[in-house]
Amino acid sequence: MRDFAKRLEKLAEELLDLLCENLGLEKSYLKNTFYGSKGPNFGTKVSNYPPCPKPDLIKGLRAHTDAGGIILLFQDDKVSGLQLLKDGRWIDVPPMRHSIVVNLGDQLEVITNGKYKSVMHRVIAQKDGTRMSLASFYNPGNDALIYPAPALVDKETEEHNKQVYPKFVFDDYMKLYANLKFQAKEPRFEAMKAKESDPIEIA
Repeated sequence: MRDFAKRLEKLAEELLDLLCENLGLEKSYLKNTFYGSKGPNFGTKVSNYPPCPKPDLIKGLRAHTDAGGIILLFQDDKVSGLQLLKDGRWIDVPPMRHSIVVNLGDQLEVITNGKYKSVMHRVIAQKDGTRMSLASFYNPGNDALIYPAPALVDKETEEHNKQVYPKFVFDDYMKLYANLKFQAKEPRFEAMKAKESDPIEIA
């Protein structure tokens, strides 16, 4: 598992560099932003979704966006359940053997100034079959300062002080997210913008 985690962490960093290339940012910009003073947070979560005889009566894992950075998901290769919201419709993410689902979280939406969006997703209960998933999260360090990359903020927005996304310390966002995970992300961003007048302390 340690070797598995190291390889996935490296893959996440390679993907961040590819995002930088696509956005025209310096190669390591996202990795450096995530680093904070002690490095990024990386963890893996194993989930088990047992079959439900009456799936229409429960919500499964409710719709949400992930709070962090980049998420690498090995989902069950036989039992489905994962869905993402696209153009107002829920789309099934079919099981695919030997594949990794890449999901982006709220922090990347902020840093890229909305060029990339965090994805609303959910897991619906299934009547037949037990679903397993293995999700690895590459997130900013607790004290990482998160804000839109200056290169991605257009001059007109900057001059009129109409910045859409806030500036905050990642750990402060996580404290807010803990209570608002299953609500829309926009009120979370607005709540962090409201706190911008408060001094930001970096340990």
